Amino acid sequence: MTSTVTHLPRTACGKRSLLCRIRDALQLRRQRLQLTRLSDAQLRDIGLTRAEAGAEARRRAWDAPNHWQW
Repeated sequence: MTSTVTHLPRTACGKRSLLCRIRDALQLRRQRLQLTRLSDAQLRDIGLTRAEAGAEARRRAWDAPNHWQW
C-alpha cells in the first residue's frame, strides 16, 4: 500500500495548522496499523517483535514521537 504525503503550508506564525496536525495524526495511525499486517519475517527485518508491533499499534494518535512538531 502506498500513499502520497502532501505538506500543507504552515500558518503565518510558524505553527502547524489544525488541519496539518489532524492529517499527521491520521497518517501516524494508518502506519501503526500497517505494522500489525506485517508478517513475522517482515517484522524481523525491521527489528520488531509481534508484541512490539502490537504495542505500537495500540498507541494513541496523539502519542507521537517527541521530535515531531505538533
